[in-house]
Amino acid sequence: MWLVTEPTVADIGVPGRTVVMGVVNVTPDSFSDGGRFATAQQAIDYGIGLRAQGADIVDVGGESTRPGATRVSAEDESARVLPVIAGLTAAGVRVSIDTMRAVVAARAVEAGAGLVNDVSGGLADRDMLAAVASLQVPLVLMHWRAHSRRMDEFTHYDDVVGEVLGHLARRRDAALEAGVTRDRIILDPGLGFAKQPEHNWALLHDLPALIELGQPVLVAASRKRFLGSLLAEADREPRPIQGRSYATDAVSAIAAASGVWGVRVHDVPGTCDAVRVAQAWRQGGRQ
Repeated sequence: MWLVTEPTVADIGVPGRTVVMGVVNVTPDSFSDGGRFATAQQAIDYGIGLRAQGADIVDVGGESTRPGATRVSAEDESARVLPVIAGLTAAGVRVSIDTMRAVVAARAVEAGAGLVNDVSGGLADRDMLAAVASLQVPLVLMHWRAHSRRMDEFTHYDDVVGEVLGHLARRRDAALEAGVTRDRIILDPGLGFAKQPEHNWALLHDLPALIELGQPVLVAASRKRFLGSLLAEADREPRPIQGRSYATDAVSAIAAASGVWGVRVHDVPGTCDAVRVAQAWRQGGRQ
């Protein structure tokens, strides 16, 4: 069992290097890999493969957060993720649970997950922050404005960097007030969630400002729409999802060079290389 009793972010990190978080979506409708796994064992085998490719943590999700997605019940979400988490943990894989529900988070931690990744930053479920405080595991708080079904209605910003920083600072403070310790809080700018392409690039450009909030930072850009828009061909059609891996690797390198704690990706090998390049660049030849 990999899990450290009452782990902090430092316990699940990698000294001197950005963490690579691989994605396993046990859903029929996720934007990139929905419907990929017909059985829990297939998802478990895939997660073990991600670990073999270099993933430090495998993030398991049972509810799609793609734009326009509708929610599933807590019972359906639990049924999707719990066998996968248990199987991965038994195989020695470090696991996080991608959920917006406190009850699913609690069940997942009991099954072996050592990190809760809440894309709503604790806003979708009023019990989440207190639940994670009692679970005593690290928590990712993402910038979020609305559920997937409506998030594209909330893409106006006067100052996207300032507004996202302010929002994340407030969510951090809410988590602290609920009892989550500071050494267990990770912040995520929420690339692609209620944001136009230019907003995502502004946030990536100003990652140092986010890091200055004083918490570890997770960046999740993998295969997202803003990369497809950037890579659009002459017909202006966005680059298809499977053609966005190299761009994802580039973002991973930039994020790692900026000093983020972790990057969440679908394609692990290229990101592992990107992170190693960024680490060498930051060290400047010094060991």
